[in-house]
Amino acid sequence: MGVEAELREEFDRWERKETAVLRVLPYPLLAVSVVFALLQPLWNSEVHLPGVLALSALLTAWVVWFHTLHPESHHKSPLMGVYYTGLVAMTACLVLLTPWFGFFAFTGYVHAFQYLKGRWRYVGVAVTSAVSAVSYVGGAEDITADEWWKWPAVSVLTTVMATAAFYADVMSDRRNHRQKRALVELHRANAELETALAENAGLHAQLLVRAREAGVLDERQRMAREIHDTLAQGLAGILTQLQAAEQAPAEPAVSRRHVANAMDLARESLTEARRTVHAVGPSALAEARLPDAIRDVAKRWSEVNRVEAVVTTTGDARPMHTDVEVALLRTAQEALANVAKHARAGRVSLTLSYMEDLVTLDVLDDGVGFLPDAERTGSSADGGFGLVGMRQRAQRLAGRLDVESEPGGGTAITVTVPAIPVGSTM
Repeated sequence: MGVEAELREEFDRWERKETAVLRVLPYPLLAVSVVFALLQPLWNSEVHLPGVLALSALLTAWVVWFHTLHPESHHKSPLMGVYYTGLVAMTACLVLLTPWFGFFAFTGYVHAFQYLKGRWRYVGVAVTSAVSAVSYVGGAEDITADEWWKWPAVSVLTTVMATAAFYADVMSDRRNHRQKRALVELHRANAELETALAENAGLHAQLLVRAREAGVLDERQRMAREIHDTLAQGLAGILTQLQAAEQAPAEPAVSRRHVANAMDLARESLTEARRTVHAVGPSALAEARLPDAIRDVAKRWSEVNRVEAVVTTTGDARPMHTDVEVALLRTAQEALANVAKHARAGRVSLTLSYMEDLVTLDVLDDGVGFLPDAERTGSSADGGFGLVGMRQRAQRLAGRLDVESEPGGGTAITVTVPAIPVGSTM
């Protein structure tokens, strides 16, 4: 149970006790007054007992009917005004008959608070004080011509004291109601918070599932890109070299050269495959800086494919985040592989440009070109994953890939990525 629930329970318990006491309070006070009235003839034979008893019985029935038997009428102000008027009138008659009913007159204060509204409450307090003052001065017979002033004086004093106490009680009741409302609001807020926390827990669980799924998908895409950039390209190169060796049976030197190239490609592909499985960066970057790694890749590619490849670096060549360098290196490898497979080019130029906030790699060939709008967006049995993989790598780094080409006009591929320095968080 929360703190606000404990406080609300404490308020409710206190209110139940108070309600129970106020519900029965008139009857003990009336009983005490009647007992003293019955004993009064022992020292004062002028008490009219039949009238006292009859009026007491009527007063008891009046209180029982309105106060006890019909609680559903307590919120009806006009009806309870009638009840209070009758209560004070009969109490005044009894006090005039015998001052001992001053005990019961206290009920007028309580019921003024319970059943009257607004300023009528204070009118009830004043009337009750005037009735009680008769008892305080010793009864109606003691209000003589010489000492008549005692009754109004006591009435005023009692009214002032009762009004002050009554006002404090009203303020306390209002404060209690505000505290109860505050506790109810607090309970509602806590319930809403618990609901929100439960919803957040559910959302968190969903986010974990989606994050796990996204991680799996990202890893699959990474493996697909790495396999394409290592094993697929390597196997394609090996196949090309073996086919070239097979087509030169009369030239042993040429055939041996192609076979040697195929063996070198197989070793490099095996090394890259192992590094891919362990999520380690390319071996070229492990042994050299990015410009040198691209230059080395272009040199080996040129030797194998007998196509001139020129690498140029501009700007401040500085170390970049591993993901940036891997993306640029893989883009260079894929672009060269595409040139070898499709372009039938005589020359390729690669330009690595370091700018303040960006790094770009331009790969330009003088091959046959193609229609960029007709490029394939998915992998297929005969290739087509290359441009998609390059674009995914760039987009993963909040970069972009641009392709410009036309039939007979060569192809220009530009990848642009943020210049994220080493040690920065992705």
